[in-house]
Amino acid sequence: MHLFTPNHVSLIAACYPSSTALTSSGPEYRPNAQELSKLTYYAANRPGKLNKLGGELEKRVKAGCHKAQYGNVRARASLLITLSVLRALAVECRRDISLLSPALVACLKVTLDSLSPDLEVVARAASVFTAWCTFTDGHVIEADSNLAQDYLAVLRRFAQQSTADVKSVDHELRNRTRLVGLAALTGAVNSEALYCSSNQYKPQVSIISRSLLFHVMHADLSVLDGCAEAIKSNATSMYLAEFRSRPVIERRAASIHAHVDGESGPSSSDVLDTSLRALQHMIQHSNGAQMGFLMQATFECLGALEVWEKLDQCRWLAQKACEWAQYQYRYAVPTRLVEQLLLIQDSPICTAQHKALAAMVPAVFTSPVPLVNLSTSDIISNLITLVLRRVSINPHDALLPSLVECISSLGAHIYYSDQIQDLASELIGRLVTVEMQGVTGRDKEPGDLRRSQAIRCLLAGLLGLMHAADGSEVVSDDKNAPHIIPSSITSIPQNNGPSQRAPSHVSRRTRVSGEVWHETLSLLCDGDHSVRSDYAHTLVGYLRKEIPKRGDMIDEHGVRRSRPLIEGSPTRQANSTSLLLFGDSATRSLHAAHAYLFILATTSSLGISFSSTPSPAYSTNGDIPSIGVTAPTPQNESGPINGHCTEPQGSSPARRSPGLLARTRKSSNAQRLLESLPDKVSAAASASLSDYALILHVMSAIHEEVPTRGLLVGTPMLMALHGSAEVKDGTNEACKQRVKVIHELLARVWLVLGRVWECPELANLAEKHQSLPSLSDFIPGVLRPAQTAVTFPAIEGEGEVLQWSSVNAEEALAILVSSKSVQEATGLDRQGLLRRFSVKWTVDMALRDSDKPSNHRQMTESGSPLLKLSPALMAIENLSLQSLTRSVRGVGVTDLREALEGRAGASNPTLVRRPSVSTLDYSPSLDLRSSPLALTRSRSRPKKRAVTSSAGEVRDVLNRLGIGKQNGSSLLKASFQ
Repeated sequence: MHLFTPNHVSLIAACYPSSTALTSSGPEYRPNAQELSKLTYYAANRPGKLNKLGGELEKRVKAGCHKAQYGNVRARASLLITLSVLRALAVECRRDISLLSPALVACLKVTLDSLSPDLEVVARAASVFTAWCTFTDGHVIEADSNLAQDYLAVLRRFAQQSTADVKSVDHELRNRTRLVGLAALTGAVNSEALYCSSNQYKPQVSIISRSLLFHVMHADLSVLDGCAEAIKSNATSMYLAEFRSRPVIERRAASIHAHVDGESGPSSSDVLDTSLRALQHMIQHSNGAQMGFLMQATFECLGALEVWEKLDQCRWLAQKACEWAQYQYRYAVPTRLVEQLLLIQDSPICTAQHKALAAMVPAVFTSPVPLVNLSTSDIISNLITLVLRRVSINPHDALLPSLVECISSLGAHIYYSDQIQDLASELIGRLVTVEMQGVTGRDKEPGDLRRSQAIRCLLAGLLGLMHAADGSEVVSDDKNAPHIIPSSITSIPQNNGPSQRAPSHVSRRTRVSGEVWHETLSLLCDGDHSVRSDYAHTLVGYLRKEIPKRGDMIDEHGVRRSRPLIEGSPTRQANSTSLLLFGDSATRSLHAAHAYLFILATTSSLGISFSSTPSPAYSTNGDIPSIGVTAPTPQNESGPINGHCTEPQGSSPARRSPGLLARTRKSSNAQRLLESLPDKVSAAASASLSDYALILHVMSAIHEEVPTRGLLVGTPMLMALHGSAEVKDGTNEACKQRVKVIHELLARVWLVLGRVWECPELANLAEKHQSLPSLSDFIPGVLRPAQTAVTFPAIEGEGEVLQWSSVNAEEALAILVSSKSVQEATGLDRQGLLRRFSVKWTVDMALRDSDKPSNHRQMTESGSPLLKLSPALMAIENLSLQSLTRSVRGVGVTDLREALEGRAGASNPTLVRRPSVSTLDYSPSLDLRSSPLALTRSRSRPKKRAVTSSAGEVRDVLNRLGIGKQNGSSLLKASFQ
């Protein structure tokens, strides 16, 4: 050695054997142990010399790689010893490893670029890389751009090594090559260098995940399950150790060898096991933002590997990603899956990526792994948007059934009690909008096809959502769900039976209320038979699973039984009975359902039409029926003109919300259906044989699932349908054919009533006959092909339609009201039942009863109202009247002052002044934004003539409103106490 050689150079040179002994130092190719300890002691006590040591070692590595490329054995041996020296320095100088990092990573880059085919050199480089990854904190990568580039280049080299396909008959050599690369990648996965910075996480995870997913996606599902179970039972690997379980100063770096004498070579399962362990560790240590990057990198890798067609492996990967992720970050998996679907929603065809992503979403939601922090509302909104977009591109898109399954799977886990009701409300809101406005498309196909397909998709998702929420109930009652077919009279008790067995667990979630479901009932009269068919089955599913059944209980034979007293206090039972008699949200929905069923059976005009004028009997907002009360606002200001409501000043149709427009069109369509109803059934009716089978299907479910409500609401409708089916003798054959089918429908409904209420005499009246077609199988939550209607057979000659004896409605009603079980359930005697069932029933009356809550419901369900006001007056858009129904707070000084400010004719002149604007700051009880009579915020109002009123006139008005002394005085006293 030269006399003036620097000390660090001398220490490094002393670690190498002599030039003549280099070739014989194998196969370990280790540096001199004593000299190496001197070097590491020198470096550990003089951290400032690490930069010079690294530079000297880098020169040796470059020289050795250059010569070893051309087969120089000594240069190769020297390179292996240099790599061992680097590893020793990294281990002993772990506290100051950042000073050695640039030179160390540069040496690895040069080595892998030059001698990547040499497995022994690569294994030695992987051992150095693992040691550096074990002790670095990763911050040096973000601070040094050159180091970051070299580090990513080293990662790419090891990633290529982990997926290398060695052209050799020796599979052990291929597995050993891949395992060396995977060992280096595992070191990076366990390193702080991957997780310390979000900026550096994304490029690293893109490189690492591709290599790991290569082995996962090409493995069989059974092998994947076996490896996953092995990982769960044994957390340690036979090849690798866990590097992050201890502090940095106490960690031990793993040593990687290409081959150990006496051991058999690794198998393919060992390679897969190492890949899964690295993937699991990477997912477990990623936070929320990093999970998003990881999922995005996964999508890119699956596309680059062209493995989207492997649906089973994709589902398995999604489930394991959710299972391995930290509990609070699991939401990122389904969220990113749906967002990725949205990114590719405009594709003209359904690709393998679409199908795989749509299969991964329900795999996550239906797995037993719980999720938190998941926005189910955003998920279902995005899925609905995706459904409508795919329908607009192609109504027969192959992705639609999978999207329906995605929507249904959201009900598999209940995260809060109102989740299903909220999701159903979102679905129904979009459903009503599509029903009234349709779906716009990019091509020239008929819009009705896109509209019908969109409605059917949303209906399937809605029913699947409710059934998924009661998974155990669906399994136990599976025979009732898909096989509800009213094929004959004798088959009704079996196939059309109610939910017989109790669920295995009591669900604590909130059921979808009748108020929410009410908006969908108009689909019973849709113009497309496939929509009517799917909705009828969906409605039956709602009746059997969701509708509130307070006061109703069915035994296993489908017979209505009284609820035992032990299940509730007498007060609670009395309240349930009163709700059955006076109505609740479920009762109002049944009113609307019977109205639309009657329309479907008799009308000659189905579907949606916007040419008719909105009915003056229904307000244009579709919410509150007008009761013929004149609004206080003059007609020439903002009230209705010639039966049409004008828009308020400053508003335009473009500013109206889609929900308001849909409700306006819905009320207009309901009025058009009312106007097209005939007095008697005619041959021009639009219903087909299949429609009458659907009517029977729905009415049977109503009487079996909610027998008391169905009896009180539906019996007057049956009597009205009997009256409409009474035709004269001179009627043509086509009309007779339709009347015969209606009579059979009524007879089979009476048969259901006789069985439910244990009236054998009523059941004997119904003659067994079968002309209605059977309904096809229906599986909840599955988008089935569009159903076609079974039409009436053609009539060739006179007298072909045979006379069929119908059930005498009066006799059937007499038997029903005399039933003891009916009287006990309703709390009415025979005369009371007869009066209630004999009342004249009309569709218009039923729709009105479905739109407005009864006075009794206001008294029992809404707490203690402050004042009993006429429902007619509450339809007026008047702030002063509506302020009287603010039941959320008592009457106080502010209310008294506001009332006195509005009294322009008050006796005290100090109280006579302009009304304050603060009265507009209170939210009224009705939605003023949806009405043209709404007040706008303005501090200047046109002056009006003061209207004086005497005390007697005020007293008369209060008396007419039903405000007596006992109510007003007590309320005012209570509020001031």
